[in-house]
Amino acid sequence: MTDIQGQISHKTARRRHHWRRDLVELAALFTAVAVADGLSNVVAHGPDGPFLLVASAVALIATAVFHIWWARRNSHSPPFPDTGGTSDTDATATDDEGDSTPRETALWRMRTTVRDAPGSLAALCTVLAEHHVDILTLQTHPLADGTVDEFLLRTPAELSAADLSRAVAAAGGADTWTERADAHDLVDAPTRVLGLATRTALDAAELPLALRQLLGRCTIHSLPAVSLTGRATGETAPVEGVLEATVMRLRDPSGGAITIERPHLPFTPTEFARARALVELDGRLGPRVPRGEDVLTLPEGNEITVRRAAPSDLEAAKALHERCSDRTLGLRYHGPVADADRYLGHLLSPRYGRTLAVQTASGRLVALGHLLWDGDETEVALLVEDSWQRRGIGSELLRRLVELAVEARCDSVYAVTQSSNTGMVAAMRGLGLPLDYQIEEGTLVVTARLAKSPRVSSTTRRG
Repeated sequence: MTDIQGQISHKTARRRHHWRRDLVELAALFTAVAVADGLSNVVAHGPDGPFLLVASAVALIATAVFHIWWARRNSHSPPFPDTGGTSDTDATATDDEGDSTPRETALWRMRTTVRDAPGSLAALCTVLAEHHVDILTLQTHPLADGTVDEFLLRTPAELSAADLSRAVAAAGGADTWTERADAHDLVDAPTRVLGLATRTALDAAELPLALRQLLGRCTIHSLPAVSLTGRATGETAPVEGVLEATVMRLRDPSGGAITIERPHLPFTPTEFARARALVELDGRLGPRVPRGEDVLTLPEGNEITVRRAAPSDLEAAKALHERCSDRTLGLRYHGPVADADRYLGHLLSPRYGRTLAVQTASGRLVALGHLLWDGDETEVALLVEDSWQRRGIGSELLRRLVELAVEARCDSVYAVTQSSNTGMVAAMRGLGLPLDYQIEEGTLVVTARLAKSPRVSSTTRRG
């Protein structure tokens, strides 16, 4: 891999002699010949001819020695400035006349299938070099009917995905897939997998996120073995898992199955093995929720504690339900109030998302905030005890949930409520993010589009 990249870099960086430079050197040569001819005539007919010839030879030798010394001293500078970073706009390129000029570049992830034959990869790399494409990383996945090569490329900005695909096809590549990459993709695969494993080990809620970052754009569904009504769903998977082109099924350590779908790009056996290893790690470590809490002071002076909720909070959450009015429970669960307790086991499980709990100084649970993984979308939901509403607790919980969603690299979050739930609508507006509203049969869905670094306001201050 290193040799191939080195050959491509040398081939791309090779400088051509400028035709103007050749013309100037040729003119200088003719001028020197003319001057030498004139001097030789003067010297040959003068009284000091031999002495002048020797002095001219010495001066010529001294000039040649100085030129060699000067050329060696100034030949160590690199032909290209060192980019030294991952920016897509700081690279330099060499044009046909040998001038080094700044050129905008782009990062691409590309996957293509080539014949499992000697020279196939070399032909592909040669074509990429001809288009001034720099190969940053390369992984090969041998299959029964060929080899899948996965590249991270830095290309000229003017090179489109279609042009790149046509060039690869001309070199023998088939089933080519391209997608824009970013700085996160510059981390090598083993380092990235170890980082995802560490996140999964610290927090059980990270497993779906780790799988999504490992496999790219995909849809993940956690299918429980038992429904909310207590009936067996029949959802399961073999211990070794199942891989079927664009779908993989893995056994969920907490029961049921994890289904991952990526219709636009088949999974490779390597991706399947890595995903299965992450799920096995999660199962061996068991349920876990990171510790940590923040003590906040409400405007009226009361102190509350915000922390991550866990399945052990089930009884306290049921007690919270008992203290809430039917209207509050109806706005939260959009169904029969009597069924509210059935959802708590699902909501408090880290497998399906993250839950924040708010408790008073006496330890009583007064509010819950949920960030739920819903396939490739993310839902937020709030429940605040009646006597603790309109104190800024809901806005604080929502702000923190959005921060968690940003950390998880979610593009948006949505809340399902009713148009009469003015408190939830006001909390969503208070985020200061672009909102989309959709009303259908009395149900209001408010979607917030997340920025990379949102600045959402807090209604409380830290104690």
